Amino acid sequence: MSLETFKKIVRESDNIVFFGGAGVSTESNIPDFRTDQGIYGDKGVFSYPPEEILSHQFFMKKPEEFYRFYKKKMIYPKAKPNLAHKALAALEKQGKLKAVITQNIDGLHQKAGNQNIFELHGSIHRNYCMKCGSFASLQDIIESPEVVPRCSCGGIFKPDVVLYQESLDTNTLQRAIFYIANADVFIVGGTSLVVYPAAGLVEYYTKDKLILINKSVTPYDNRAQLIFHENIGEILSEVV
Repeated sequence: MSLETFKKIVRESDNIVFFGGAGVSTESNIPDFRTDQGIYGDKGVFSYPPEEILSHQFFMKKPEEFYRFYKKKMIYPKAKPNLAHKALAALEKQGKLKAVITQNIDGLHQKAGNQNIFELHGSIHRNYCMKCGSFASLQDIIESPEVVPRCSCGGIFKPDVVLYQESLDTNTLQRAIFYIANADVFIVGGTSLVVYPAAGLVEYYTKDKLILINKSVTPYDNRAQLIFHENIGEILSEVV
């Protein structure tokens, strides 16, 4: 019955916004962060905890250690869009989905065909020299002959991803808030909604069509009209 209600809501709306977390990409074989199989659960392989490695301070002090971890654990160049990404792209083509707001850095929403995407935590596909600002692609980083990729000017390339101790891009955040605040339907998927400031975005949605799709419970379950604990790809495919 819930699925039929979800279908009806989507059918009747042309102002839907989607907000997604790591769970959107796990079906593309990209690990999440906090489950036992996730990136933070993989202890002992590196000399430092993942939370420390993925900090601005660590990147500046030990770029070689950072890049060893980053190249092994954070980039998945062969990953392909899954059913969830494809369903969201289809919704946008139908004129129903107005924006995708994502915590993911993998670029799979773009690969699937979505156009209006707000990447709160940046993207592995954008890298900039810290000295001269030159751009490098993901392929440039992967193919670098050195562990730490360097620009022709001698500067170090830094991935355009938000590390711990860094702030989210203000412009991206404000535009995401605008779409959420004006949405008719707000679908949140693949995120436990516990990591701030991203989790706090739900507060900007004040209407009554909040739909949560997540394997575990979230702090916002009591505010949702519909809750699904199944695979996000299956649910969105059924609805679209």
